[in-house]
Order: sequence, then structure tokens, then C-alpha cells
Amino acid sequence: MSYSLDFPPIKELLRRLHAAADQQEALLSANVEREAKKRNAKADSDLADLFAEAYIPVPVEVGMLLYTLARATNATTVVEFGTSYGISTIYLAAAVRDNGRGRVITTEMNAAKARQAAKNFEEAGLLSIIDVREGDALETLRDVDAPVDLVLLDGWKNLYLPVLKVIESKLRTGAFIVADDLDVFPEVHQPYLSYVRSPENGYASVEIAMGDRVELSVRI
Repeated sequence: MSYSLDFPPIKELLRRLHAAADQQEALLSANVEREAKKRNAKADSDLADLFAEAYIPVPVEVGMLLYTLARATNATTVVEFGTSYGISTIYLAAAVRDNGRGRVITTEMNAAKARQAAKNFEEAGLLSIIDVREGDALETLRDVDAPVDLVLLDGWKNLYLPVLKVIESKLRTGAFIVADDLDVFPEVHQPYLSYVRSPENGYASVEIAMGDRVELSVRI
């Protein structure tokens, strides 16, 4: 039985990345809160300069949720919006590798982050199954092939719904969509949440009290 999260290069890299992110988080949070008030920011994208070098990771428990969902569904095509330095991507790619085949398509607007993420994936031994796309997700994800088994939305919060709609026709029945960070600019999430919580749009959805709160939806 394969369990890549126990593979020493992956395990050590995740430990190091999570530790660096934790060290940065307190200072970043205080700065973001201060600047959000100062600028009257309406969404996290209004503070893009503050996040230029930020890890913005999923916590370990959300990473484990992603790994578990990808394994449980035997996911072979996973799409991620918002690579950052690739912590969440590593959990997803580890699951895809353990499933025996497939790839993770991840997209990142920040060129420096995309380059560093690719280095992290190479260190983890996962680069061959990760397709890193640099640029605007509304463009980079347009040619994703169907069927998509699992989606992680973890970029700018005001783009969750537009990004979902770009790939919606590619989702297989039973595909999971994970939307992270509901506590971050919560009012910005409302269009997305209203959409996935309305069964007539083709989803069943539930909020999970994990990390900064997660919305887990399934394509029905």
C-alpha cells in the first residue's frame, strides 16, 4: 500500500513549508488587518501586494482532507486555483500518485511563486505529475480536459465562482469542489456560496469547521 505523505522527501518538505508559513502568519495577519481597514479593502485581491511573498497555505488538517478526498474518489484529474508555494498541491499530488495515475493542474498568477512552487514539487519528486500554469486562472484553466474529479479553490476569493464556471462543464458527476478560507473576507464568498448551496445549480454542499472554514460541495 502506497502512502506518499510518509515518503521522507515529501514529509520533510511539508514540515519545513508549514513551519515557515506558521512563522510568517502572525505578522502577516496583523499587517493585512491594518491595511484592509486603511484601504477599505473589499476583497483579498485588493491587498495583492501584501501577499506577494506570503505562503497562504492550507493547514495540515485541510491538507489531509484534500489527500483523503482525492484518494477516496480515486481522482486522476485534479484542478487547483491558487498554487502559492505549493503546499496544498503537494497533498493533492501525493494522493494522485498513490492512486496510480493522473495529474494535478494548478495555476498561479505570481510568476516568482510559480517558479518556487515548481522547485518544491521537484524536491518532493512530484513535478512529473503536476502541471503548473502561470497566469490568470480564467484563461489558464479554459482548456482543462474532462472529466475533472476534484477542484480546490484557494486563490482570490472574488474569483471562486468565475473560476468554477470556467471548468464546470468538465466536472464529472460526483466530483468534489473544496473552497477554502470562508473566514477571509466572508462577504465576498456569498455569490459562490449561494450558487453551490442551491441544488438547482447541480451541487450538494456543506460547510466544514476546519482551518478558516471550508465549503465542501459535490457535483450531483
